[in-house]
Amino acid sequence: MSKFRTLWSMVCCQVRFLTLWSMLCRFKNCNRIYSQVAGFDSMASSEVSTCAKNIPKPPPLPRVTYRDLQASRSKPSSSSSRLVPQETVETWDKLFKQGTGADTYVEVDDKSHFLAHSYILAAASPVMPQLLHKSRDKKGNAHLKFLGVPQEAVYMFIRFLYSCSYEEEEMKKYVLPLLVLSHCYSVPSLKRVCIEVLGQGWINKENVIDVLQLARTCDAARISFLCTSMVIKDFKSVSSTEGWKVMTRGDRKLEQELLEAVVEADARKKERRKKVEERRMYLELYEAVEALVHIYREGCGTIGPRGKALKGSKAVCEFSACKGVESALRHFLGCKSSRASCGHCKRMWQLIQLHSCLCGSSDSCEVPLCRNFKEQMKKIGKREESKWRLLAENVITARNSLGPFSSSRRSASSSDLPPLCML
Repeated sequence: MSKFRTLWSMVCCQVRFLTLWSMLCRFKNCNRIYSQVAGFDSMASSEVSTCAKNIPKPPPLPRVTYRDLQASRSKPSSSSSRLVPQETVETWDKLFKQGTGADTYVEVDDKSHFLAHSYILAAASPVMPQLLHKSRDKKGNAHLKFLGVPQEAVYMFIRFLYSCSYEEEEMKKYVLPLLVLSHCYSVPSLKRVCIEVLGQGWINKENVIDVLQLARTCDAARISFLCTSMVIKDFKSVSSTEGWKVMTRGDRKLEQELLEAVVEADARKKERRKKVEERRMYLELYEAVEALVHIYREGCGTIGPRGKALKGSKAVCEFSACKGVESALRHFLGCKSSRASCGHCKRMWQLIQLHSCLCGSSDSCEVPLCRNFKEQMKKIGKREESKWRLLAENVITARNSLGPFSSSRRSASSSDLPPLCML
C-alpha cells in the first residue's frame, strides 16, 4: 500500500512538471511572437514614413480656368478660324487651291466647276465614297454635282473638308446652306461650327421660322430650342412676319406645336405670377403677426405693452406693418358695431386667430385671446381646422424661403392689414 502511494505521488509530480513545462514553452512562444509583431510594426511604420517622403509633389493648378475657357470660346476669333495648326492649314489649303493630282470635278448650278481629290473627300465624309464611285466616268474622274447651292457655299464646304478652316464673314453669310451640307454629307465638325454661329445673335424675328424649319430638318436641337424660345417670347411680332404666314400654309403640324408651346408658356407664366403673389401675401401676413406680437410685447405708437405703461419714444418703428396693425387694433377695440358684420374687425379677429396657430407658447403669450383660440381650435370641425393649419404652414414656408439671414421687415406698400382672402 505504501509502495502504491509512493508511485502515485511520483506520477502526480511528473504531471505537474509537464504542465508547468508546457505553460513555460507557451509563454516563450508568445514573447517571441510579440517581439516579431513589434518588429513588424516598427518596420511598417518606418516603411510608411519612407513612402511618405518619396511621394512626389502634386502638379500645379492649371493656369486657364473653366471660366477663362468659356470666355475665350465666346470671343470672336480672327478672320480665318482654324481647328488645326497653321502649318497644316496652309498645306491643305495649298493642295486644295492648286488641285495637284485632283481626280474629281465639283460642279455647281452655273456649270462652273473646281477640282478636288476623291480620297480626301472620301476620308472626310462617310457619304462621299459611294457618290464618288457612282459618278466616275470612263477616265476614272468623279463628278460631284451640288445643285441649288451657292457656289461660294460649295467652295467653303469642300475647303472645310480639306483644312477645317473658314472665313468668319463668309461663314455668317452662308451658314444655312453650310448647315444643310454638313447634315447631308455627315460632317459633324462643320455642323458644330454652324450651330455656334447661329447661336451668336444670327437669328432674328424675320428669319426665326425659316431657321427653325431648317434646324428641325438637320437635327440641330440647340437651334430648334433657341428658335422656339424666341417665338414664345415675342409671338406677336413673329406671327406677323412673312415666314410665319408661309409656314402656316405649308406646315400645319409645326404651327400647332408652336401655338401649344405659346399657350403652355403663358400658363406657366401665369402660374409663376400666382405663386409670387401668394408668397407676397403670406409674407405680409407674417409681418402683420410679427407686428401684433411687437405691439403687445414692447408697445408701439399709441398702444402700450400689455399690462404696462407706454414708454414715449420718437424712434421710427422697424416693423413695416406696425402702423396698419396699430390702426386696425384701435378700430377693433373701439368699434361699436357687431364684429361679425364689420370687415375691419373680422380681419383683425382672423389675424389674432392666425397668430394663435403660429404661436408656440400660448401660456406666456402677451397677445390677448391667444390661449382662447388655441382651445377653440380643438372644438371646431376638422375641415375648418385643416384650413387654418394649411394657412399657418404656408406662412411659415414663405418666411423660411427668405433664408436665415434675411429680414422680413421690408417697406410695406400700404398701411392697411393684408386681407385673409383664403379663409
